Amino acid sequence: MKKKLLAAFLLSTALVSAGCGDDHSDDDHGVDAEACEHLQNGPATSVIAALGAGEPPAIRADHRRYDITLADGPDGKQGAVSFAATEATDYVIYTNAAVALSVTTASGEPVEIEESASSSEGCTDIKGRHVVPLTVGTHILTFGPTSAATVSVLIEEAAHDHGHEH
Repeated sequence: MKKKLLAAFLLSTALVSAGCGDDHSDDDHGVDAEACEHLQNGPATSVIAALGAGEPPAIRADHRRYDITLADGPDGKQGAVSFAATEATDYVIYTNAAVALSVTTASGEPVEIEESASSSEGCTDIKGRHVVPLTVGTHILTFGPTSAATVSVLIEEAAHDHGHEH
C-alpha cells in the first residue's frame, strides 16, 4: 500500500512540476496536466448559465471546476457566465465538451480567441482548450449552441505559477 501511495505521490508531483521549466511548451503541458486533474477530481461548483437578459453568474480562475447548466436557446443549449480577470494576461479556458465559445468584454466588445484546440496531449477529458488574452476587468463567456445540457469549465492563467497552494 505504501508503494502505491508513493508512486501516486511521485506521479502527481511530476505532473504538477512538469510546467515549471522555461520552455513555453512545457508550461502548456503543466497547465494542461493541472487542468485535467481539476476537471476529473474537482473541487466543483454548479452554476446555471444566463440566457438573454440578466447578470451572468461569475466563475473564477480558482483551481475549481465549474459545472455549468446551459439553457434552451433557439439553436440548442447555450448560456453565458462572467469572469473577472484580475491581471492582463493569457488565460486558458478548458471545457470537457466540444462546445462553441465566444468571449466579449462586459460592454460587448468581442475578444479574439488566440488559439483553440479540441483536445490536449495526455488528457482525454479536455475537449476544448482556448487561449484568450484578457485585460483586467469583467468578461462574458458564452457557450453554445450545443446539444450538451451541461459543460464543465476550468480557467487557468497560461503562465501559471505552480509554487502556491491549491
